[in-house]
Amino acid sequence: MAFERVLRAFGLGGPAVDTMLTNPSTHPGGSLRGRLRIAGGDHDVVLDTIGLALVTRVEAEDGDALVEFHRASAAVNFLVPAGAREDIPFTLRVPWETPVTHLAGKPLAGMSMGLRTDLSADLDEIAIHPLPAQERILAALDGLGFRLRNADVESGGIYGVRQELPFYQEIEFAAPAELASSMDEVEVTFVADESGMEVILEFDKRGGLLSKGRDVYFRYRVEHGAAATTDWISMVEGWVHEATISPR
Repeated sequence: MAFERVLRAFGLGGPAVDTMLTNPSTHPGGSLRGRLRIAGGDHDVVLDTIGLALVTRVEAEDGDALVEFHRASAAVNFLVPAGAREDIPFTLRVPWETPVTHLAGKPLAGMSMGLRTDLSADLDEIAIHPLPAQERILAALDGLGFRLRNADVESGGIYGVRQELPFYQEIEFAAPAELASSMDEVEVTFVADESGMEVILEFDKRGGLLSKGRDVYFRYRVEHGAAATTDWISMVEGWVHEATISPR
């Protein structure tokens, strides 16, 4: 009898769930909405909780792993009668620091993210689009000739930056030909919050005749409200110029 209860806890003859997203696309600080379609099994079951979790692939020293970084409960102490069909609506808030997976409407190479439901082993793929200021900064780099290479998520934190999540995203651009003598690439990191975001730029500077190449870092604060009123080409061009004149 105890063995039967264990089997039921793992789904044998128990309820099943299908996650239905109204729209799988959102942005940092936004929400994912949908419903859980639950089908009862061959016996009544009381579920302590039905959990939803955001997961993404994170690089670490000991290898890549899928990391859960945000969790919420869609229902608690929920009775699923045998043979019943239930729909539970949910709204899941997306953290401000959530990495983006799409740029200009297209998947960003190197990124993987999904929504996991506790009663289901499958991941429902979701798309995180940039905030307006993020999109304009990345578009400005493209307009200045930087070429998007890929993106990844690194485990850990950035010194001096307040973070809620245990990782950060790096979006990598190759330097344009006219800057190739002074730098190889720039990696862009956004750490967003409710009012704005930190923009961290890591430039891979080339060495000179008597010096080795090194990385130089710059950090800027951008408010969300400035997205539509800022000349981003001039702003980002100034950031790049600051990096080029920085000592090697």
